[in-house]
Amino acid sequence: MAGGWARDGAVQDQIDASVEDAVAEARSRLSTGESAEFCEECDNPIPEARRKAIPGVRLCVNCQAELEKQDTSAGGINRRGSKDSQLR
Repeated sequence: MAGGWARDGAVQDQIDASVEDAVAEARSRLSTGESAEFCEECDNPIPEARRKAIPGVRLCVNCQAELEKQDTSAGGINRRGSKDSQLR
């Protein structure tokens, strides 16, 4: 139930928009094309099973895990739909 000036269903529209944004971001990070045989970071060979499973892979498992640890761009808070952020 929406309140104030928001129309009915506005909350669900916000949830849908957040999900669409997350899906679009995830799709934009997917690699395509031919996989590399050697990691671009450490030059170790990338196992054939990984190359087949993930088309366009460029990093070995260890380097990919390290990159994902550093990637903090995806915060866990939806600021657009947070009532707290609107009240401040």
